[in-house]
This record gives sequence, structure tokens and C-alpha cells, in this order.
Amino acid sequence: MLVFWKERLVYLATPKTGSTAIEAALEPLASVVIQRPPVLKHTNVRRYWQSFAPFLERASGEGFMVVALMREPVDWLGSWYRYRQRDGMARPQNSTRDISFDAFVQAYLAKDRPPYADVGRQGAFLKPHEGRGADRIFPYERIDTFVGFLEDRLNCEISLPRLNVSPEGTTELSAPTEARLRAALAEDFALHASLG
Repeated sequence: MLVFWKERLVYLATPKTGSTAIEAALEPLASVVIQRPPVLKHTNVRRYWQSFAPFLERASGEGFMVVALMREPVDWLGSWYRYRQRDGMARPQNSTRDISFDAFVQAYLAKDRPPYADVGRQGAFLKPHEGRGADRIFPYERIDTFVGFLEDRLNCEISLPRLNVSPEGTTELSAPTEARLRAALAEDFALHASLG
């Protein structure tokens, strides 16, 4: 999470949407940088409005605009799957090394997800069923529009480095698994489609 005090702007770091690169590029410009622990780095919109927004608004006397990125849901899960295939996972129970992407998505859709498939939902991160969501969500697939927005808002040129990139890998789904995923994450797919 990054807070730009003068510009009254907050960036929420949706997992697997280039947040490490964005934070590396923008850290020198931010007034507040929260990179650790992951639960704070990846503060979701509900936690932001409940905990951080009241403090910032009291301290500044004004509201802050909240922005974030969202990735196409299948691609987002594919990034999680590939990321968890890398060597030297700190927690072996989170590794996807010996399973297919189709099996990973089936595990993600299970009632009791195993640790390697327990990665949450972007929709819940960005737009909870109750309460306020992010003010503006940009599609990850058009990150250039997000960078352009930031360049205008922060009045500087921004170049994103390539950091924390998931390894290459096959992310093919069977038709039945993809249909189940689209039904289960219908709200996420609709939210992403609405981003234009």
C-alpha cells in the first residue's frame, strides 16, 4: 500500500498485479509505504476503509482517492499457480509444483481449499458486498492506462521495472473446469469486464 499525501491518493496492492514493481517505482514519491508484512502490504479495500481511511481523513481533513489494479480472473489464478511452482518455496504446502493448472483451479473451487489454492478473490479485495469499494480500478492488462493516470496525478514520468515475475508455465483449463470457475467467480468476471 502506498499513500501520496499531497495528491490525496492511496494505491492498494492487489496481489499478483505487478504491485512489487509499482511499489519499487513509486516508493520515492510516496509519503507512506507499507511493504511488510504481506497482510499490510496487500491491505484490502474493506480493511482500508475501516482502519486506514479514518486516520488519514482525520489527519488531513480530506478524503483520499483509492486506486488499484485487477487482473483477468483466469490469468490471475494462472499467475498464482506459476508463482507457487518456483523452487525453494518457504512453505512446501503452498507449492503447486506437482499438479496441473486444471487441478489447481479445481482445488481453488473446493469447499475446503488446500493451502496451495487458498488465494482469495480479487472481487472481495476490491469491492466487498457491503461497504465502499475502490474508487477506481484499472485493468492489469492495460497497465499503461494506470501508469498514465499516475503520471498525470503525480506529475512525473514513471517507468516500471520487471520484478517478482511468475515463472513461465502451462495454464490450460478443461472446458468443464473453466465453466465451473466462471460460474463461481461470476462477480469477479463481471467486475473485470466492466473496467473497459
